[in-house]
Amino acid sequence: MKISVARSKLQEGLTTVERVVSTKTTLPILSNVLIRAEKGTVSLATTDLEISIERIIEAEVLKPGVTTLPVKRLAGIVRELPESNIEVEVDDKDVATLKCESSFYKVIGLSEEEFPPLNRPEGPCAYSLDQETLVEMLRKTSYAVSTDETRPVLNGVLLSFKSGRLSVVATDGRRLALVEQETEVSKDAERDYILPAKVVAELLRTLGGDTPVKIHSKQNQILFEYDHILLWSKLIEGPYPNYKQVIPARCEERVVIEREVFLTALRRVSVLSTDRTNPTKLTFSKNRLVVSVSAPDVGEAKESIPVKYSGKEITIGFNAEYLMDPLKTLTNDEVFFEFTDELSPAVVKCDSPFLYVVMPMRLA
Repeated sequence: MKISVARSKLQEGLTTVERVVSTKTTLPILSNVLIRAEKGTVSLATTDLEISIERIIEAEVLKPGVTTLPVKRLAGIVRELPESNIEVEVDDKDVATLKCESSFYKVIGLSEEEFPPLNRPEGPCAYSLDQETLVEMLRKTSYAVSTDETRPVLNGVLLSFKSGRLSVVATDGRRLALVEQETEVSKDAERDYILPAKVVAELLRTLGGDTPVKIHSKQNQILFEYDHILLWSKLIEGPYPNYKQVIPARCEERVVIEREVFLTALRRVSVLSTDRTNPTKLTFSKNRLVVSVSAPDVGEAKESIPVKYSGKEITIGFNAEYLMDPLKTLTNDEVFFEFTDELSPAVVKCDSPFLYVVMPMRLA
């Protein structure tokens, strides 16, 4: 194999694929990037056996071929080279030489025969979505994914394609984020998918182009195709909990709050919050919200902000991080905070198809 490729193109491709590689793998081949050169393009692919990613870049292919090279080492070399063309030549023993202006490197690789087979799209895609739409939906929900490995189905984000609508859901049992979007879904394509958190992170990192993202599915696997990238993943198996059961049918009180003001107040008082068991108190009174924290042996903090509220005076405790997470991802000027009492779940809404349920903390 012999190719000539612009350093910026090669670096861009390696940056896309290198994060999939696990640092804890015991199989040397899984630390390598599969490089395939043919017909004016070079494909770069990595996998950890649970997910794989492939990126196609333009290059001058002087001699077609395929090999695998250590991806972290190769990416490190390319990052340090000057902005010029890089010539990569690989012999029949998978030893690569890299030349760029006055720089010369020799890197020992492994045969591509050891590399796990890559998945390819089969037949027409099941769904097609605007990239920006999918990014927004994942961004507004993925922070609520559970890290408790005893309940694997909660360790991912649910994509539910049903009745002409895509619902994206994440929950850790203490809070739930839901966003919905109308989309074309044929009757035979109605299905739920639970995406692992690692795949969601890769989608958030690499999506953002103008072309639609095509989604292919097969049994317990899913494949995303966009911007010369193929991202494949195994799905988390098992039934997702009936999330609709935890959404309150109605709340007695509603408060209209400026989102940025609310977020700033929470940030300020949480400086004195020593741990997650220390609640941040929200005290509602007529057109006034006091956000406060009292930490033994540390001190206390209070922020008073104007709100639109005319209901009963009440104090409710929450984990401040759980309140800040949705506020950080929303862009609306105002949010609606709904509640019934100190022990019932509260709901955050806005003027878009978004809903966030959060459980309060008991106050001493």
